[in-house]
Amino acid sequence: MSSKKIVITGGPGTGKTSLINELIKRNYICLEEISRQVILDARKDGIEQLFLTNPLLFSERLLKRRIEQYYEAKIAESSLVFIDRGVPDVLAYMDYAEENYPKTFEKACHTCRYDQVYVLAPWQDIFISDNERYENFDQAIKIHDQLLNTYNKYDYNLIDIPFDTIENRVDFLLDTLI
Repeated sequence: MSSKKIVITGGPGTGKTSLINELIKRNYICLEEISRQVILDARKDGIEQLFLTNPLLFSERLLKRRIEQYYEAKIAESSLVFIDRGVPDVLAYMDYAEENYPKTFEKACHTCRYDQVYVLAPWQDIFISDNERYENFDQAIKIHDQLLNTYNKYDYNLIDIPFDTIENRVDFLLDTLI
């Protein structure tokens, strides 16, 4: 059985993790955001902000783990798997930072295809910076725009999740699954 792979994406601080947590609470299989782990691993190696210090190295590590997540979702024993960010997110952030990356990044976007992509727009009322999120709200808007551009480049039909309570946002997502 091949699982339906559903990506939840959006700029920083848009509520992706809260949505994933609510889906987990409702007993759905979810693969959580992994960039925080890449950041924490780099800090153990003495690099405070790996993306800012070496964007390509950070993105290569992130891409490797996102590809692993894709294949984990593909073989999951569930009809649905929700993923906090997909492979195209890596390219979107590199484009946002105006950094170059190898063609293997683009190849990964063609190879790792998701069944549906949901987008959370920047929402000032819930945006919070923390130790792993260095972006401000204006940067979050620019990242959001770049995410839309990147997913559109790879021919995804993007579904916007409206601003609402976490429960209503998850209900919307579940009600609109194809």
